[in-house]
Amino acid sequence: MENDAATLYCPNELCQAANPLTHKFCQRCSTPLPKRYLWVVGDSLSIGSTGEILADRYLIINQSVVLDTKPGLLPQAPDLENTHPIRPYLRLIPYRLNIPQVYGVLPATDGCVQSQVLLLEKSPLFADNLAQQVHLCSEFTDAWRYATSMRQLHWLWQIANLWQPFKSEGVVSSLLNPYLLRVEGPLVRLLELHSDPTTALELPQLGEFWQQLHQEAKPAIAEFVQQISYLLIQGEIKSSEVLVAVLDRGLAELSKSQTPTIQIATKTDTGPSRQRNEDACYPPSGTLLSKPPQPTALAIVCDGIGGHEGGNVASNLAIETVHKQVQQLINVPPDHIEPSLLIADLERAAAVANDKISQRNDSENRQGRKRMGTTLVMALPIAHEMYITHVGDSRAYWITRHGCYQVTLDDDVASREVRLGYAVYREAVQQGGSGSLVQALGMSPSSSLHPTAQRFILDEDGVFLLTSDGLSDFDRVEDYWETEILPILTGEENNIVNVVERLVDIANTKNGHDNVTIALVNCQVKYTEPQITLKAVVPDSTHIKTVNLTSKALQPTLLEAKPEQKTQVVPSNLPNRISKLPLNLIVPLILVATAGVLGYWVMLLRSQYAIPTVTPTRTLPSATQSPKVQQRSLNNLAPGWIIKTNSEITFNQQQVPPESFLEVIDKKFNPQPAPGIYEVYLRLCNPQPASANNLATEPPPPSDQPIKTELAQLKRFAVTVLQPSQDSPCNSVSLPADIPPSAANTPNNPGAAESNNR
Repeated sequence: MENDAATLYCPNELCQAANPLTHKFCQRCSTPLPKRYLWVVGDSLSIGSTGEILADRYLIINQSVVLDTKPGLLPQAPDLENTHPIRPYLRLIPYRLNIPQVYGVLPATDGCVQSQVLLLEKSPLFADNLAQQVHLCSEFTDAWRYATSMRQLHWLWQIANLWQPFKSEGVVSSLLNPYLLRVEGPLVRLLELHSDPTTALELPQLGEFWQQLHQEAKPAIAEFVQQISYLLIQGEIKSSEVLVAVLDRGLAELSKSQTPTIQIATKTDTGPSRQRNEDACYPPSGTLLSKPPQPTALAIVCDGIGGHEGGNVASNLAIETVHKQVQQLINVPPDHIEPSLLIADLERAAAVANDKISQRNDSENRQGRKRMGTTLVMALPIAHEMYITHVGDSRAYWITRHGCYQVTLDDDVASREVRLGYAVYREAVQQGGSGSLVQALGMSPSSSLHPTAQRFILDEDGVFLLTSDGLSDFDRVEDYWETEILPILTGEENNIVNVVERLVDIANTKNGHDNVTIALVNCQVKYTEPQITLKAVVPDSTHIKTVNLTSKALQPTLLEAKPEQKTQVVPSNLPNRISKLPLNLIVPLILVATAGVLGYWVMLLRSQYAIPTVTPTRTLPSATQSPKVQQRSLNNLAPGWIIKTNSEITFNQQQVPPESFLEVIDKKFNPQPAPGIYEVYLRLCNPQPASANNLATEPPPPSDQPIKTELAQLKRFAVTVLQPSQDSPCNSVSLPADIPPSAANTPNNPGAAESNNR
């Protein structure tokens, strides 16, 4: 007779049959059997022995891990009156790719358990189901020595990205604890979060931790890691944003030794219970795209909102608009792309699509529930990175040989409640209206839209699944990724079109309440250790932009969603905030505003009848001249202008120290190798000597040799465009003989403007 401890109950509420732990599907109804191994926070359990059952459902696997044998039942939620222990887990839910989430608590009893014990799901654990054993993933410091140089920098890059959000939640010490810091394939995973001590932890402590990694770093990056550690300890790298930028440059250099291959397959289906398909995808349904030979790859899934009133119009309009916007971005060579600027451009592309749909709604006088809209999830692979952009509840999953990870966070009420620290996710999704969307494309102006754009480093084969909720509802992806998608990575399945068709069939047979649209992006990479010595270059921090996923504004307009019903618009009655102001504040505000208007008109009248005074002579612009002076920047660069370097710059392996002056001697349009490429010729006027902290080893180029670069490349650097002056060091240098005379013409536009790095 089988022991109850080895029993896993079917989550299907109409079945609930008992099954052996070794089964993946219920032996009675074929429902997938989720095995949720939970990490017990705190000291090891002293409340029972291996094999015992706690709270009539939790099987003790070892002193720190339990298995929920009744996954169909809602776990007991923690007491939210004292949210301090669990608040960081809730507020950091946008980073759940790296941290576990709160599952529930073991209820307090009159026996050994004196207080609630916190249970975490999606911790860095892996199970041997046949042996019924669970193991911890490797510690970061242990796995470090066996990783490639690309993966080593990838791990450091993830830690750098987590530093600031962890610090803001008071748990940054978790990133310095070797026991908590684990790795699961390409991902850095935290076992749990620990509160910071009273003494503030800063980047120098991170540098001291990383300094220990130098000896076992791969040869290509050993000096790079040592330099970064030193710069952190010395305070030369003052923010995590600068640290990420330094690591980005290192990863970009290593990616030259990596060859990516991309395959994209798509399919959209009306489903068994719908009369029309309001979803849309790119490439068009049924397409198989490969890069190479195609020069670019892009996948988009949209789920229309609005029923017969226009959901299909909105989704197709979004596809058309976003595709057009992104095509302009991907014409730039990969080594000229600044990640933070590309993220901003992708968010802007979503905003343009939003305004197109919103304007269509306004022109057709659509209001309330009749307004059409759409969700959006998009994948753009570039070089060694995958950029994911999303709005709404269409999702992106990242499947590796090690697991299936949901990388997008739904823009719905449940996720908002968790992110604000008000509820545990498994409890929040049970509340009424939890699936209502807080934003979608087309429902409001782009000024109130907050798309999420993220990027992921690709250092091994992986599959990104983009899907509408026709498949993702009821955890179907989590149930079937191992049997349907993992074979692509293990080599058992070579045709991703077949995989897409099977996933659509699963959506129609297991869910069946909605349209379903899928885009599968298969990424294969081949990496060879490079024979180089990487060096760290610190950019100017004033030109670095970051994206904070935890500070997205939450919109009051809700879009109601039910698994059996198409997402619809719920009109929102926004309160009049002015009416909430106290009367003693309203009256002074009115008086101040009135006085301001009167003062403005008095100023205008005085200016028309003012008594002339003696002023310096000023030349007024003629009728043929523009009265507005155009400020100088890299966007309107012309020969004769002076550029000052704010940080060290490398041109074609020639390094120019900071505080150097360069003169633009020519600017030419070159349609090769790609349209829109401008070549810029520069002359170095006064090379500055390398400082003690300057890591450059190459001397600056001779002053009589012009430096050739591309405008797009120049815009990546932190420089200032200056007005030439009599004492400019460039005035005493003559033009090279091989530069055409036209290059010596100096424009008359006065003024100076800092480069915006675009």
